[in-house]
Amino acid sequence: MFTKALSRCLQGRGVRFVFSSGMAQHQENCFRGQVDRYNGITVDSKAEPCDVALFPERLEASLDQWAKDKRRTIWFRVDLDQSYWIPELTKRGFQFHHAKQEQATLYRWLPEVETCNVPPYAHTNLGVGAVVLNEETKEILVVKERHSIASAHWKLPGGYVEPGEDMTTAVEREVLEETGVIAKFKCMLAFRHAHRYAFGCSDIYTISCLIPQTFDIVKCDREISECKWMKLDEFMSHPHVHDNNRLLASKVKEYLEHGMGITVTQAIHPVNKKPISVYSVADTKES
Repeated sequence: MFTKALSRCLQGRGVRFVFSSGMAQHQENCFRGQVDRYNGITVDSKAEPCDVALFPERLEASLDQWAKDKRRTIWFRVDLDQSYWIPELTKRGFQFHHAKQEQATLYRWLPEVETCNVPPYAHTNLGVGAVVLNEETKEILVVKERHSIASAHWKLPGGYVEPGEDMTTAVEREVLEETGVIAKFKCMLAFRHAHRYAFGCSDIYTISCLIPQTFDIVKCDREISECKWMKLDEFMSHPHVHDNNRLLASKVKEYLEHGMGITVTQAIHPVNKKPISVYSVADTKES
C-alpha cells in the first residue's frame, strides 16, 4: 500500500514512477546475514537454513547484491547439517578459514582492487607448566607422563589452556587433575616460544610458581605414571630431566633470590568492556 500511495503522490506532481517488484524479489532471495564492523557479512547456516536445490541460486543472488553494496569479506559459518553448501561455496571462490567439530567457516574477499587483509585463524597454542613450590623444604611437585615418548623423564605438571580459560585457572586446574594437589597461582616466572608444533601452530609454554594448599598426592592414573615431591637441586641435576626443564628450574632459584615475578591484575577493557587480565612484573615478597 505504501508503494501505491507513493506512486500516486509522485504522479500527481508530474513525475512518472515505475515500481519494479523484481528488485524487491531479488533482495528477498538473498541471505540476510549480519553486518560486521569491517563492512563484511556473516551468514550462519543455523540461522538461515537453505535447501540444497535452492542454495546455488540464492548464493548467486546474494553475491550480486553484496557486490553492489560494496561489502568486503563475506563469511559463511556452515554447520554439519548444511555441509552440502560447501562445494557450492568453493565453486564461487570461497576458501576455508577454520573449522571446529561441528562447523566450518569459509570466506570470500569481494573487493577486486584491494589486497585481501583477512587475518589467518588462531595460529598459536598456549600451554602452562607449574612449579608447585614448598618454600620450607625447597621441594617441587614433579610427574612422569604415562603415554609420552619421554615418559621416563621427570617434568613439571601442566597442559594446554582451554578456550575461554585464564592462564592462572588453567595451571591450577592442571595441577589438581594430574596430582590431586590443590595449589594457588602466585606469579609467572618465564615462558618459551617455539614454532611448527601441534597442527603446525606456534606454541607458547608458560611457567608459573604456585603455592601448595595441600600436599597429599592422588595422581591421575590415566595420564601420569609417577608423581612425587623432589628437591629443587635434585631436579636440576637429575639425569632423567631434560635440559629445557633444568633451565626453567634455574629461573625458580633466581626467583627465590630476588622475589620478582609476573603477577596478574584483573581489569576491564576500555572499549568492549570485557574482563581482561594484565600481567606485569612485581616484587612478590611485598604481596
